[in-house]
Amino acid sequence: MSRSYTNLFELASGEAPLPSSGFGRHMGKKLSRVATVPGVLSELDDEGFSSDAPSSVSQDRMILVGNQLPLRVHKTHSGSWTFSWDEDSLLLQLKDGLNEDVEIIYIGCLREEIDPKDQDDVAQHLLENFKCVPAFIPPELFSKFYHGFCKQHLWPLFHYMLPLSPDLGGRFDRSLWQAYVSVNKIFADKVMEVISPDDDFVWVHDYHLMVLPTFLRKRFNRVKLGFFLHSPFPSSEIYRTLPVRDELLRALLNSDLIGFHTFDYARHFLSCCSRMLGLSYQSKRGYIGLEYYGRTVSIKILPVGIHLKQLRNVLDLPETESKVAELRDRFHGRTVLLGVDDMDIFKGISLKLLAFENLLTHHPEKRGKVVLVQIANPARGRGRDVLEVQSETHTTRERINRKFGRPGYEPVILIDIPLQFYERIAYYVISECCLVTAVRDGMNLIPYEYIISRQGNDKLDETLGANPSIPKKSMLVVSEFIGCSPSLSGAIRVNPWNIDAVAEAMDMALIIAEPEKQMRHEKHYRYVSTHDVAYWARSFWQDLERSCRDHVRRRCWGIGFGLGFRVVALDPNFRKLSVEHIVSAYKRTKKRAILLDYDGTITVQNSISTNPSPEVSGMLNSLCKDPKNIVFIVSGKDRATLTEWFSSCDNLGVAAEHGYFLRENKEAEWETCIAVPDFYWKQIADPVMKLYTETTDGSTIEMKESGLVWNYQYADPDFGSCQAKELLDHLESVLANEPVTVKSGQNIVEVKPQGINKGLVVDRLLTTMKEKGMLPDFVLCIGDDRSDEDMFEAITRAVAGPALSPVAEIFACTVGRKPSKARYFLEDTTEILRMLQGLAAASENCMLKNVTKGFQKVVME
Repeated sequence: MSRSYTNLFELASGEAPLPSSGFGRHMGKKLSRVATVPGVLSELDDEGFSSDAPSSVSQDRMILVGNQLPLRVHKTHSGSWTFSWDEDSLLLQLKDGLNEDVEIIYIGCLREEIDPKDQDDVAQHLLENFKCVPAFIPPELFSKFYHGFCKQHLWPLFHYMLPLSPDLGGRFDRSLWQAYVSVNKIFADKVMEVISPDDDFVWVHDYHLMVLPTFLRKRFNRVKLGFFLHSPFPSSEIYRTLPVRDELLRALLNSDLIGFHTFDYARHFLSCCSRMLGLSYQSKRGYIGLEYYGRTVSIKILPVGIHLKQLRNVLDLPETESKVAELRDRFHGRTVLLGVDDMDIFKGISLKLLAFENLLTHHPEKRGKVVLVQIANPARGRGRDVLEVQSETHTTRERINRKFGRPGYEPVILIDIPLQFYERIAYYVISECCLVTAVRDGMNLIPYEYIISRQGNDKLDETLGANPSIPKKSMLVVSEFIGCSPSLSGAIRVNPWNIDAVAEAMDMALIIAEPEKQMRHEKHYRYVSTHDVAYWARSFWQDLERSCRDHVRRRCWGIGFGLGFRVVALDPNFRKLSVEHIVSAYKRTKKRAILLDYDGTITVQNSISTNPSPEVSGMLNSLCKDPKNIVFIVSGKDRATLTEWFSSCDNLGVAAEHGYFLRENKEAEWETCIAVPDFYWKQIADPVMKLYTETTDGSTIEMKESGLVWNYQYADPDFGSCQAKELLDHLESVLANEPVTVKSGQNIVEVKPQGINKGLVVDRLLTTMKEKGMLPDFVLCIGDDRSDEDMFEAITRAVAGPALSPVAEIFACTVGRKPSKARYFLEDTTEILRMLQGLAAASENCMLKNVTKGFQKVVME
C-alpha cells in the first residue's frame, strides 16, 4: 500500500484517506518538495513524503469530454436515482486502448433531468463511484443547444444540407448560437474543476463541443488537448455558408490534435482553414501539421472501430443463440437482406426500399425467396423532417408488401421498436447481405458489427447447422458517402441516390460465387478485428502525447478576445524587440550594418502601391547619411525596379533578386555575387511554367534576369496550391541535371541558380567591412518571410567568426510572432517603421550635435 497522505493528522493516526478525498480541482496536482509560498498543508500531495509504492496521483490521467456521460440512469419508485455503466458508449469502450494505469475522468450530461435540489448529491455520488463529472444544463438552455443549434444547424450542414428555406433546418438563429457557446462554457468550467493542467490530457468528442477548446486554451495556455469529430466535415463550399464559420475553425485550432474518420473529412477541414483563415499545411514525416501562431496543430486520420470483446461476449450469450434459432426457423428457405439505420433523413431508408422494390420488379424469380429486414432505430433528433421520414418509410413498405406479398411471405419487414443488442446481433448472424446506404454519414459501424457477427462461433455454427471447417462468408453493399466505406475494399460501393445501381448491387451480392464471398469476408474480418476501438484510442493517445511533447519548452501567451482567442507559442529566447533597447545600443556603437527586406517589412505585403513612400525614402536617407552606418535593401525584386524606386537614396546599398545582383550605392556598378555562365535552363523551365499559367486562372510568370517565378497569388487557393505542387515536381524532374534550385514560397514557385540566397548579401557585406577595417559592433537585420531566414542564419554563423566585433550588438528581427531563426520580432510594418524612425532620429541628433560642436570650435578659434 502506498504510504502517501494528504493530511498530517492522518499520517499521525495511521489512517489512510478515503479514495475520493483527492478528487477536485487539485487532484493530481504536483507541488514542489519545498513550499515557497504560504498555503494549507493539506493541499500537498505525496511528493513531500517518501513512498515505497508509486502514487496513484502521479499516474497519467485522461479527461474524456462528451455530450453525454457513459451512464444509464433509472429512477426508482421511491424517487431515488440509480446509475450503471452504458456498455454501448464509445467513451466507455475506448478505455481499453489506454494503459491500465491511465486514470480516466468522464465529463458530460445525463440523459435524464435531475432536480436542482438533488444535483449536488448526484454529482458527489457519480464522482466517487464512477469518476464522472455531470454537467447539469437547464432544460431550456439544453433544448436550444442540442435540439436547436446542434440538430438544426450543425448536424444538417455537416451532412451537406443547406437551409435554403425555413423548412430545411431553418434560418440561422443567433440565440441558438449563444446557447451553444454557453453550454460549451459550462463544460469548460467542469473540466477546470478537476484538471491538473500541467499533467492531464483532455480529449473532447464531436460537434456538440467544438468551441470548448477555446475556453480551455484561454484558461490553460499549455493544456494537452485533443479533439475528435465523429461526423462528416463538409466541403468548403458548404461550410463557408455558416455565419460562425471562422469562430468554429479557430476554436478547433486551439486543440493540439484534431481527429477525423477519413481523409476526405480532413481534406475539407484543411481546405476551409486555407480558404477562410489563409493557413497552409504540410506533411511532416507522415503527419499532417497546420502552423497556427507558432503552434503545430496535428491532423489525425483514423476511423473508429468496434468493441470486439463486448460483441463477442454478446455472441456467446444463450439469448443470442436462442434468437438465432428462432430467426433461422422463421426465415427458413429465404435469403435475408438486412438494413440497420437510425430513423433520420440522412440514412436513406426510403431509397433503400425503392431499390429493393426495383430488384423484385426486374427479377421476378426472387419474389418469395428474398426478404429485406429493415431495423429502424429511434431518431436522435426531432421535428417535422423525422415525422416525414417515418411516414414515407411506412408508406413505401406497405406499398411494396401489397404489390409483392402473398400469404406467408412479407417482402419488407420493418422493425421500428427498440431492440436488445443481442437481438440485433442475431439478425446479423442470419443475414446473407447487409445494406448500409446512407446518403451521408460520419462513420457508421454497422458493417463492422455485421462482419464480426458473421464470423460467429462454434455454438452459433451448430445452431445454424454450418460446417465449422468451411470459411465464413458475408456480403456488404455500402454507400460511397459513409466514413467506413474506404476501409471496406471488398464491399460493393454504391451511390445511394441511384436506385437502379443499388438494386443491381443487391442482385450481385446474392448471385456472386461462394468463394468470392468467403474471400471478401476474410479480407474484411482481418481489418475489423485488428482495427477495433482499442486500436483507435491507443493510436489517438500516442499521437496526442507526441503533439504535446514540446509544450514545456515553449513560451506561450494568449491574444485576441472572445472566440477569436488563440495562443502564440514561441521559442524561450524569442522576444519582442524593445525600441528603447535598440536605440540605446545604436547610440553607443560606432560601426553599424543594417539590412532590410522590402516587401512585408518596410512596406505592406501585396499592397496596391508597392513603391516606397516619401516617408520611407526620407527615413532611409537619414540612416544612410550617418557615416557610422552601411544600409542595404535586400529584395527579391529585379534591379531595374529597385533602381527606379530608390533613385533618391544616394548612399543606399541595394541587393536585387535575392542577392544575385548587388551595388554598394547609387554611383556604384551592379555586381553579381555568384558567377552564372549561362541561363540556357530558362528555355526548359519557361514552357513548363507557361503550361501551368494557361491552365491556372489568376497565375502569372515573373521574368527575372537570374530566374523565373510562377505566382499564383490571385488564383483559387486550393487549385493554385495543387498546381504549385505539380509544377514543383514537374520542374524538379525536367531540371534535375541543371545547376538550379526549384523552391516553393508564399504563393510562388521559383527557379534560380544554385547557391543564390539573401545570406550571400550578409556574408558579402560583413567581409567587405572587415577588409576595410570596420568590424561591425551593431548589426540590424529585418525580414518577414522564408527567404529572409537565410539572412538570419548567416548572421548567426558570423557571431562566432572574425567578421564581427567581439562585443557586437546583434538584432535579427522578424515581422510577426512566428517561428523564426531571428531572436526578436515586431508585430507589423508600422512597428518596424516606428523603430527605424527612432534610429534615424538618433542619427540626426548625433550629427546635429557634431555640427554644433564643430561650429563652436570654429567660433572659439
